[in-house]
Amino acid sequence: MTEGAVRTRRWTRHEYERLVDGEMFGPDDRIELLAGELVVKEPQHRPHVTATQLVARALRQAFGAGWDVQTQAPLALDDESEPEPDVSVVPGDPRDYGTAHPTSPALVVEVSLSRLGFDREHKGSLYARARVPEYWIVNLPDRQLEVYREPIADGAAPFGWRYSRRETLGSGERVWPLALPSVEIAVADLLP
Repeated sequence: MTEGAVRTRRWTRHEYERLVDGEMFGPDDRIELLAGELVVKEPQHRPHVTATQLVARALRQAFGAGWDVQTQAPLALDDESEPEPDVSVVPGDPRDYGTAHPTSPALVVEVSLSRLGFDREHKGSLYARARVPEYWIVNLPDRQLEVYREPIADGAAPFGWRYSRRETLGSGERVWPLALPSVEIAVADLLP
């Protein structure tokens, strides 16, 4: 027998949804589809859970009516990606998404404790490829908020796109979401 190249199988979003609907994954199988690959999500340590809840609360207060702030809910970004970010802000009301996942978030937030590099490089490239205008990482180890804006094509990035602007804000600073530039949020309100 000759040695051949190892092949992997990529999944489409439609196939992934069929697996989910068929209950192929249990509630403890924390899986998401990223660019055709099934990826195990970051463990839910208590600081991660607390920060996710704080971010959701701050964003609900900031965005108000006309926006839906979702926690760990799927986004249908493209034919091969259905990530479940820690928090996302989508236009409209929860009832607007009764039959299909949102496709165009205004803001995506990942809370990062142990996978900071992955969230920066892979998730950032994935969200940039989907033209998500703004991506935040709540960086728990350094107690900072990383703000990414202006997606651009970049062949060197994992999924061919990256954000051209990055700003790092400390706990004493404030951030203004692109979708609501008149609203300011204290970074300290996002940190446990």
